[in-house]
Amino acid sequence: MTYFWLALAFVGAAAVAGAAFARSTTAAPAIAAGGTQRGDRERDGTARGPSAAHWRAVGLAFAALAVLTAVFDSVMIGMELFHYDEAHLLGAKIGLAPLEDFAYPLAAVLLLPGLWLWLTRRTAAQTDAATPEGARDSVRPNPPAPSGSRPAGLLSQAILASRPVSWINTAYPFAAAMLLTTREIDWVLVVGTFYFLIPYNLAMYGINDVFDYASDLQNPRKGGIEGALLPPRLHRPMLWLAAITNVPFLVVLAFAGGPAAWISLAVSAFAVVAYSVAGLRFKERPLVDSMTSSTHFVSPAVVGLALAGADVTAGLLILLAAFFVWGMAAHAFGAVQDIVPDRQAGIGSIATVIGARATVRLAVVLWLLAGLAMLATPWPGPLAAVVALPYVANCAPWWNVTDTTAARTNKAWRRFIWLNYGSGFLVTLILILQWSLSS
Repeated sequence: MTYFWLALAFVGAAAVAGAAFARSTTAAPAIAAGGTQRGDRERDGTARGPSAAHWRAVGLAFAALAVLTAVFDSVMIGMELFHYDEAHLLGAKIGLAPLEDFAYPLAAVLLLPGLWLWLTRRTAAQTDAATPEGARDSVRPNPPAPSGSRPAGLLSQAILASRPVSWINTAYPFAAAMLLTTREIDWVLVVGTFYFLIPYNLAMYGINDVFDYASDLQNPRKGGIEGALLPPRLHRPMLWLAAITNVPFLVVLAFAGGPAAWISLAVSAFAVVAYSVAGLRFKERPLVDSMTSSTHFVSPAVVGLALAGADVTAGLLILLAAFFVWGMAAHAFGAVQDIVPDRQAGIGSIATVIGARATVRLAVVLWLLAGLAMLATPWPGPLAAVVALPYVANCAPWWNVTDTTAARTNKAWRRFIWLNYGSGFLVTLILILQWSLSS
């Protein structure tokens, strides 16, 4: 079988499944809410399939991924990091990337948007059915499920709570750190990458959503891409799910490493729990909250380095410090948008204590420091200094934001989420260059 027919099978299956998932969500919300959803096709509950807007979004996403695929694959093939058996290819290429390479991002954009809509359909229906128009900017009640709909299940809410759009932010540092050190793919790399991709995020965000329920009720951005609004009946099951999906991985990874790995895994797990649980609640300790949040993203890289037995050098320590400062900036800026609901719930974050304006300015300074620190790392590390600039540009317009207008920074926060993907693209190119130079 050629790569083309294999790829075509995956694309076909993804297209069918994605359209089916999206189709199941188009008419259902309108019917559940009495036919009052926005949009002409949804108002009367007569939608027959995914909307034109859905397919436009799919097209734009594929265009972006196709450009990234062409660049990445051309660079890696040009550096001879891998190769294909030409006998199994059609022969058409974009740059150095064979046409078959573009099947995988196409399959992803066909499947994942529909799957996301399907997973979040009950949350949307419940919120729209019970919340009056215009009330979502202030206080959101905990709505009962509308008549005829089933309560949101643990699995769908667990996936929503784990923030799938951010999974890569913890798996990537681990995989990159370990792969660049060992130069090989083994079972530890695979298991660790999977752990930091899904179970780790389920624990980090799921535990947070349980203990932040009081403030999340006041937060109109919960219930979608930025986290779940977990009903109380799912709080205990969510905590159990986080435990049983994390402990086995932690044990396996601990056995695979030595004392350095044990310490780094312990710090990582403790930071995940301490940030949210009652009695510790590091998220309510100004500055400590940003440091703990940054640990969530830096510790996977440290675990990867420890498992790989990396040599600790000054350049490596500076790189990790820059990453840590970057993480503190990200947390601080993200806390600004939640000042109002956090204060209503009595949560004392860095933003609620020092105010929106001071927090934004601190974030800008921290991102600049992260960029400057990268200039002191060995080549090609200094190239990564430019990665800080888009974050500064995204944050700086809110230099004079006030506490009363803090919620508006959510626009910049949503851009921040997608900036991470662009930054990951640039960092990956730098890591490929590092691999080539040190081979």
